[in-house]
Amino acid sequence: MNHLDELEHRSVHILREAYPAFRNLCMLWSIGKDSTVLLWLARKAFFGHVPFPLIHIDTSFKIPEMIAYRDKLVAAWGLNLIYGQNAEALKDRRTFPHGQVDRLTCCQLLKSEALKHTLSGEWPRYRFNHATNDYEPDRNREPFTGVIVGARADEEGSRSKERYFSPRNNENLWDVADQPPEFWQQYKTEFAPGTHVRIHPLLDWTELNIWEYIERERIPVIGLYFDPGSGTRYRSLGCGPCTAAIPSEARSVGEIIHELSTGRLAHVAERSGRAQDAADHGGLETLRRSGYM
Repeated sequence: MNHLDELEHRSVHILREAYPAFRNLCMLWSIGKDSTVLLWLARKAFFGHVPFPLIHIDTSFKIPEMIAYRDKLVAAWGLNLIYGQNAEALKDRRTFPHGQVDRLTCCQLLKSEALKHTLSGEWPRYRFNHATNDYEPDRNREPFTGVIVGARADEEGSRSKERYFSPRNNENLWDVADQPPEFWQQYKTEFAPGTHVRIHPLLDWTELNIWEYIERERIPVIGLYFDPGSGTRYRSLGCGPCTAAIPSEARSVGEIIHELSTGRLAHVAERSGRAQDAADHGGLETLRRSGYM
């Protein structure tokens, strides 16, 4: 096996470990490259079928191409997609784009709080109806106990402290100092009642591995990652007002791989275009401790 095969096999193993261990399992899909690779791996793990719903947190400020790409793949692959959002904060315009709160508070409201209450079923959820090709209120409000996430240890500092199976309390709060040991591919999957568990099948992957796998598997990714002729591309996708493109001449997946392989971006953080990271002093630990994705 080559290194991509080894990574793929471990991720598939973790997905298959998680499926029988959690009664109500879901997977976060942010529409970016990592969570789309994770979606691809889930289809491989379960022979073309994803046996749990995908959860998307819609801040209403995502780049429009991201939402179009999401809905296109949902229809083409027959995915069970649920989205949630903080409708009250949006209605009251308590967002950074409207100038009423700072970036971190906006992320806390539109992402952390929305995720927490969407997973718990306390707030309305909307499910894609393949018959009408539209979203409708989700009648099932049962909480999710296990959440599969496309986080990578190398992406930013706080994620390097994660485990494959990472517990949160019933308020979705993360105690970084209280993480279960994981040796010899032995994973703790049984937790006390009320524990909310994040599962991280991509933890050992790097940004370069992700793009190499996208090229090998020919995974369709959103075109924002390479914009021919613009001299820029997005390296990490988020909300439009807080996401900036980076200088880049890459016009294909192969050219992104070359750019990463030659070290041109070695001293540029992957999420350098994400303004909320800078607002959190260069990391995301403050937000992640409170339940951020």
